Amino acid sequence: MRFTSEQRLDDGVLERGFTLGEIPGILWTPGSASAPAPLILMGHPGGLRQMYPRLVARAQHSAAEGFAAATIELPWSGDRPGSAAAKEARAELRRALEAGEPVDDGIVDRLVLPLVEKAVPEWRDALDALLRLPEISGPVGYAGGVIAIGIRLAVVEPRVSAALLFAGSFVPRVLFEDARHVTIPLQVLLQWDDEGNDRQMALDLFDAFGATEKTLHANMGGHTGVPQFEGDDGNRFFARHLK
Repeated sequence: MRFTSEQRLDDGVLERGFTLGEIPGILWTPGSASAPAPLILMGHPGGLRQMYPRLVARAQHSAAEGFAAATIELPWSGDRPGSAAAKEARAELRRALEAGEPVDDGIVDRLVLPLVEKAVPEWRDALDALLRLPEISGPVGYAGGVIAIGIRLAVVEPRVSAALLFAGSFVPRVLFEDARHVTIPLQVLLQWDDEGNDRQMALDLFDAFGATEKTLHANMGGHTGVPQFEGDDGNRFFARHLK
C-alpha cells in the first residue's frame, strides 16, 4: 500500500488516498482517535470519482462514531481498465430494463460473476494492508454494495464480523447458495421502489441468508432515497458487533 494524498476534512477526519498495486482507494480515520479504530469496508457500485460525495458522507458519519472507513475502486470502473465483456453485459441489461422485459439469468451471470471473482480477492488484499496500519484494528465490518460482492466476502473472509448490505443490484442464482453460508450478523437495506432492483429477488435473497441474526430494513423510495436515519442505525449496528 502506498499513500498518494492526504487532507484533513472540516470535521477533523483524516482522508488519505492510496494505491494497492494499480488499485486506487481511500482511507478515512477519525480525527480524535486515541486508540486503533475498528474498520468498516465501504462497498459501492461505481468509480471513486463518481461515488466520492456519497462515500465521504458515509465515512464521516462512521468516523463520528469512532470507526475508520476504507474503500477501493471496483474492477473495470473509474480510472481502471475496462472490460468489453462487462460493457456488453451492461448494455444487454439496460436494453432489457428499458423494454420492460425479464432480465435473463445469463445476463446477470455475465455481468456480476466476473466482477465478484475479481473484486473479492482485491478486497482481501486491501484488508491485509489496512490491518497492518497501527491506527486500524479489527474487528471489521462491510457496508454497502454491490451486494453480490458482500455475500462472497462474508463467506470467504473470516475477519469480516458483520455486514450491512444494500439490496440494489442483481444477484446470480449461484450466489444464493453462498448466502446460505453467511452466518455473521446482517442488516439489509431495501428501497421498496428501486427501479433497477428486483424486489422479490431481494426478499428471496434475505430469506436465503443463513445468519441467525438478520434484519431487513425496507423503506419507500427509489435507489438513492435511503433515509438519513439509516446511517445512524447502521452505526448502532456496527457498534454492537465491532466494538
